[in-house]
Amino acid sequence: MTKLAFSKMHGLGNDFVMIDAVRQDIRLSADQVRWLADRHFGVGCDQLLVVEPAQTPGVDFRYRIFNADGGEVEQCGNGARCFARFVFEQGLSDKREIRVETQKGIITPHLEDDGNVTVDMGVPVLKPADVPFVSDSDAWVQPLDVAGTTVAITAVSMGNPHAVQVVADVDTAPVAEQGPQIEHHPRFPARVNAGFLQVVDEHNVRLRVFERGAGETLACGTGACAAVVAGILRGLVASPVRVATRGGELTIAWGGVGTPVMMTGPAVTVFTGELTLP
Repeated sequence: MTKLAFSKMHGLGNDFVMIDAVRQDIRLSADQVRWLADRHFGVGCDQLLVVEPAQTPGVDFRYRIFNADGGEVEQCGNGARCFARFVFEQGLSDKREIRVETQKGIITPHLEDDGNVTVDMGVPVLKPADVPFVSDSDAWVQPLDVAGTTVAITAVSMGNPHAVQVVADVDTAPVAEQGPQIEHHPRFPARVNAGFLQVVDEHNVRLRVFERGAGETLACGTGACAAVVAGILRGLVASPVRVATRGGELTIAWGGVGTPVMMTGPAVTVFTGELTLP
């Protein structure tokens, strides 16, 4: 039996089990990830985040993300903020800004004096084939057939794929019905996160996201970034944008095509512990 030290953290209610694989020699199976993520039999989380030694010169750490279903994914914005606070609180680094490698490139989280964390999330990918999204057009707004209903989506990758649609009211949006259908839509060969965006005014929006491999979460950092990118491309909002999720608020800034997205929000440690892996 293997002993495992962990921390439970959240970013706006999007919750994580954090694992230090720098000082612990640990390799988790998909079954163990699912057990840890289970809210009845394990610790419970939307995603499990692993801190590993960097594999690239000039980078501080490697960041791995596993969804509650056991699958590894490319990026997680709320998790990136928790990652930065975790390595600082655990004494893995005394830097307030670190360079972190992910499956989709380098991100740079920065601990602010007010306790929030700002993350350079990189330049959004808008070319459909690179999202990936199957389309004959490079238009920013495209029709998507969802169980016989046509919805207008903007496909964006923030290191992971997102399909953002604009809705009149997120409270009545068909998240539970359309979320799984969009996630598994054949035009998204790597599956996709489904975002439902309500524009309040030029600098304020509301958002719900049905996350790939996790279902609807209280907040999604990359989803907030993708939603703001989609809103700016459509001419509906202007940077910076305050994104209200069911778990709290993020501030997203984007200078336009070819520039990185900056995300600012909280990261909170709930508790730490040790358990025995099955």
